[in-house]
Amino acid sequence: MSEAPRAPGAPQGRRRRSQDDSVACYAALDLGTNNCRLLVATPTPRGFRVVEAYSRIVRLGEGLSQTGQLSEAAMDRSLAALKVCAEKIRRRKALRVKAVATQACRGAANGAAFVKRVQEETGLKLQIISPKEEAQLSVAGCMSLFDRQQDAALVVDVGGGSTELSWVDLKGGGLDAKPRQFAAWKLPIKAWLSIPVGVVTLAERFPEGERADEGWFRAMVDDVKARIEAFPHAEPMRRIFAEGRAHLVGTSGAITSLAGLHLGLPRYDRNVVDGLWMDRKDCDAAADRLLGLTAAERAKEPCIGADRADLVLAGAAILQAVQELWPCSRVRVADRGLREGLLMSLMSDQQKRPRRRRRGGAPSRTAAA
Repeated sequence: MSEAPRAPGAPQGRRRRSQDDSVACYAALDLGTNNCRLLVATPTPRGFRVVEAYSRIVRLGEGLSQTGQLSEAAMDRSLAALKVCAEKIRRRKALRVKAVATQACRGAANGAAFVKRVQEETGLKLQIISPKEEAQLSVAGCMSLFDRQQDAALVVDVGGGSTELSWVDLKGGGLDAKPRQFAAWKLPIKAWLSIPVGVVTLAERFPEGERADEGWFRAMVDDVKARIEAFPHAEPMRRIFAEGRAHLVGTSGAITSLAGLHLGLPRYDRNVVDGLWMDRKDCDAAADRLLGLTAAERAKEPCIGADRADLVLAGAAILQAVQELWPCSRVRVADRGLREGLLMSLMSDQQKRPRRRRRGGAPSRTAAA
């Protein structure tokens, strides 16, 4: 099996240690409804080099759709992962850190209290970001995966508690900015939509029986479609999609799991999955294959595992709903997104900061917390 070609300008592969520990590191942390993810990277002339990566499924939003509260068990799981992240950030001596929380903390009545607890127990200052900023950062993190021969792209960021859709003009400016020139507000996003439905919330609203069936799956697809189809602001781009001049970019653990299943990988390999092109038939075939498996059988699939076995079909349903409403012949799979966008934002902000001048006029670098 041949590997998928690397996307031009993509961040270089993960390394356990940087070549020069004196090079400034930047850390980006994303606490989502389902996952806790960390990237630590150093800037390079064309982008950045990842020197540390960490990801753990914590299910912070488990039960949130029923109770409106983050549960003690979910918060404890998340705190354990965040403590690991904090230690990695300290060990790498990151120059700047940006840690964000998304839908679970946005929607929970005790979300702000949990953020305060995180700071007290780990030292990490989580910022609860808006859906708009989440969409912008996801687009920024996927910029190197866009096919510039086409006119538009629809970025579908499927999270645990929400899904963000961003319609991007590929002929507009702002897509070639390097990390040190990045500004989220300059991205050519023509329309964006956030719906409070992700893999965790959808799976909880449509609990699976003894075996998944087409009627149950179809109900999830139709529920998501109803939330998207009334959105009017992307309609000016409808003709571009109808004429085949656009493609999708799918970023989420559920979509990368579908890609790994499609490829038949014996174990998940980011270098093969990230940047992979799948067509509509490939996506449908992967979903059909999943529907033929029990949750226990899905858990044995190497690119799904026990942690995603009960969520991956919800992710496939969200992707199918988008594909039915905005038909595209191709989907590019992204094992990247918000964290990479955060890193670009951090590096850009640091570049713009004025340098403190020493006596005698020589500039010196200043670190920012």
